[in-house]
Amino acid sequence: MKKVVITLGISILFTMCTIPKFENKLNNTKTEIMSNQKLTIVARIIAKPEKRELVKSELLKLIDITRKEKGCINYDLHQDNENENLFLFYENWESRELWQTHMNNTHLAEYIKATDGAVEDFTLNEMTQIE
Repeated sequence: MKKVVITLGISILFTMCTIPKFENKLNNTKTEIMSNQKLTIVARIIAKPEKRELVKSELLKLIDITRKEKGCINYDLHQDNENENLFLFYENWESRELWQTHMNNTHLAEYIKATDGAVEDFTLNEMTQIE
């Protein structure tokens, strides 16, 4: 599991990541984790209180277009019941490679531009289901 944490005063949704490697104990060689393995993304966005509705409307714009992308299994947006400024995307992708293609799409660049200065905190976790 690889964790990427980004805390910014501006909204940045794109992260540059490398494929982690692990030691293969059977033959003592480096082996890359397969890029075609299913990937789960949990993205946590905290909007500035005065910019909550702007951030929410921009996040909602991402849903339909992203769900149509190759490799997207699900792309679900949630809003916290107690902290209305907290949004969470729960995503599943067929592979990390297809998720990275998603991260480079123009609609994410448009989101970043539209919400510049409106996001208080952003955390992204890349995860692998273990059971």
